[in-house]
Amino acid sequence: MKRRSEAPAATGPGCIPTFRWRQAPDGYATRRQLRKRGLRPGGQPVAAQMCWRSRFGGTATAFLYRLDLAAPVRPMTPARQAALAKANSARRWCPQCSRDAGYVLPARYGTCVPCADRLGLTA
Repeated sequence: MKRRSEAPAATGPGCIPTFRWRQAPDGYATRRQLRKRGLRPGGQPVAAQMCWRSRFGGTATAFLYRLDLAAPVRPMTPARQAALAKANSARRWCPQCSRDAGYVLPARYGTCVPCADRLGLTA
């Protein structure tokens, strides 16, 4: 009898191997695990997947990549660092009062909190 926590079987052409939670063999890793090791998928296709029952109902899936095909993370260049700083700065700029709020603006308001209060956007 099949247990409810088992992942669906991967059969047929085009299917990838499917493993249960914490049952994937060595040599596979998720994107987060790759990043922790200083690696990235490097253009390789998904090699396998891991499925488990979600606490919210249904099934959750994590894609796995092969470690031997992973590439090192690209180093941060001064130009990339400057572009990232500019993008993060733009997320702190309030369009209502035209000042740097000192924090990333809440997406729900689109303005800094004092301007959202003044406009009656907060409850």
